[in-house]
Amino acid sequence: IMFGHVDTPVSWARHLQHLRSLQARTGGITEFVPLPFVHMESPVFLRGGARRGPTLRECVLMHAVGRIALHPLIPNIQASWVKMGPEQAAKLLHCGANDMGGVLMNESITRAAGAEHGQASCGIAQEVSAHDMEQLIQLAGRIPVRRNTFYGHIDSGRVTSI
Repeated sequence: IMFGHVDTPVSWARHLQHLRSLQARTGGITEFVPLPFVHMESPVFLRGGARRGPTLRECVLMHAVGRIALHPLIPNIQASWVKMGPEQAAKLLHCGANDMGGVLMNESITRAAGAEHGQASCGIAQEVSAHDMEQLIQLAGRIPVRRNTFYGHIDSGRVTSI
């Protein structure tokens, strides 16, 4: 769910209900990924059709309520470090999230909207390596685990650094 633009908490709640119902019928959803709207260069915001994105409080609530509403059907709640920044996303590990996503190559959507996080590009955006991600998770008091798309654990000896 992308939230914090033209929507309301009521639409967020409905979205969670629909996801829960869909997952109960299909079992095909591996994770819930709340994506806070990044407004700075977004055309809908620049035209005056959206607000400045969700507050930090709304981001925390989306992850926490998502954890409660979707449990036990969708066990993974991902914090988007690209949208929120690595440090804020790591804090969400105490608010319902159990996944920090991963490192990215050629991330362009969030950066085009004006975010500072993602991949280094002309020294503007912030890059996060696998080592940086592991340190953030450990500083949050959690144990980092490398995983594949289906949440199977990956032997860290097989993972290569780019």
